[in-house]
Amino acid sequence: MTDAENRPTAVILCSGGLDSTTCMAIAADRGHRLVALSFDYGQRHSVELDAAKAVAARFGVERHYVLRLDLFKAIGGSALTEAGLDVPKHGAVEDLSDEIPVTYVPARNLVFLSYAVGVAEVEKAAHIYIGVNAVDYSGYPDCRPEFIEAFQGAARLATKAGVESTGPRRGLTVHTPLIDLTKAGIIQLGHSLSAPYELTHSCYDPQPDHQGELASCGRCDSCLLRLKGFEEAGLADPIRYVP
Repeated sequence: MTDAENRPTAVILCSGGLDSTTCMAIAADRGHRLVALSFDYGQRHSVELDAAKAVAARFGVERHYVLRLDLFKAIGGSALTEAGLDVPKHGAVEDLSDEIPVTYVPARNLVFLSYAVGVAEVEKAAHIYIGVNAVDYSGYPDCRPEFIEAFQGAARLATKAGVESTGPRRGLTVHTPLIDLTKAGIIQLGHSLSAPYELTHSCYDPQPDHQGELASCGRCDSCLLRLKGFEEAGLADPIRYVP
C-alpha cells in the first residue's frame, strides 16, 4: 500500500469561499487525502464555483465532485436563489441585523452535509470538513455547534460505516475547525497555512467592474465580514472589489 493510500480520506465542502478554503488548508496540513465537494444550486453568485475549482486544483485534490441541485432554486425563500429578492447591502458591519437574514438558504447545510455523507461512504472517508462559524457569521441556524452535533449523531445512525464500526467516535466525524474563531482568527490561521485566498470568492452579489469583469460588491454581509476580518488580521485582502 502506498503512502497516499495510507492517508485518511476527508471530504471537504468547498464553496470557493474564504472559510471552506481555510478548511481545505487545515485538512491538507493534517495529512488527509482530499476529496472536494461543491454544489451548483442556482446561486446568483455562481462565480464561486470557478473559485472552488481553482482552489481544489491548487490543493491537488484527488477528486472534485460538483453536484447540481435544483431544490433551492425551486423552493426559493432566499435572496441567493430567488431573483425577486435583493441581497441586502450595508455601509458597515455594525449595520448588520441580529435577525436571520434573507440570504439564509433554507436547510442548505443540512442538505449539503447529507450529500457529503454519501460521498464519504463511497470514498471510504471517515472525515468531513465544513467551514461553519458561530462567531463572525450572519445568524444562520445551520452554522451552530448544536446543529453539527445533532447531524453527526444522525449520520452515524444512518450509515453503514456508523452501524458497523464501534467506539465513541465510530463512523463519520464532521470537523468544524473554524466554528469558534473570529473571521480575523480564521484568516490568520489560513494565512499561516498558505491558504490561496487570492483564488477565493465570498460576495453574495458580484458586480461588473470598470473592465466588465465580476468583482465583489464590498457591501453585502459576506463582503463586510470578510473585509473586517482582513483588517483585524492586519492583512490585505487579495481579491478585487468594485470601486
